[in-house]
Amino acid sequence: MEGSKAEPSADFVIIARPNCSLSPASRLLCLCVIASVAFGIALVFAWLGAWLVLPFAGLEVGVLVWAFRHIARHAQDYEKITLYGDRLMVECQNAGQISRYEFNRYWARVVLEPAHGEWRVALRSHGRQVAVGRHMNCTQRQALAKALRIRLSHKV
Repeated sequence: MEGSKAEPSADFVIIARPNCSLSPASRLLCLCVIASVAFGIALVFAWLGAWLVLPFAGLEVGVLVWAFRHIARHAQDYEKITLYGDRLMVECQNAGQISRYEFNRYWARVVLEPAHGEWRVALRSHGRQVAVGRHMNCTQRQALAKALRIRLSHKV
């Protein structure tokens, strides 16, 4: 029989992920279709004598490969905000790197401020600050700030 430390049940959990509409197989198929069309057109122009089109088609496909790799690297990113007991936990995954932050529930404050035409949400406590909501739109960030303020003010 294995013994394990039971995780306390969370009072409040929010998980935000980016919207990845393509699966890995679909991304690969899409990249192959775009590359074959680009190289097909470039080969026709090269056959007609405009051979300089080929290097630019290669450059175009190279940039697309880089962009699709960047998308794949960030497809599993997430932010998880958990509130239980007197602890506020923030866990962020960015390109495979996981960062965890822990705040005391009673000292943590929610900051909602405008930044570059958008709203930015951050959690602050004792000189530390963590920005949250990067996978949310402006309206969702405002709702997140409101929900966190209500939960942290102990009105629930």
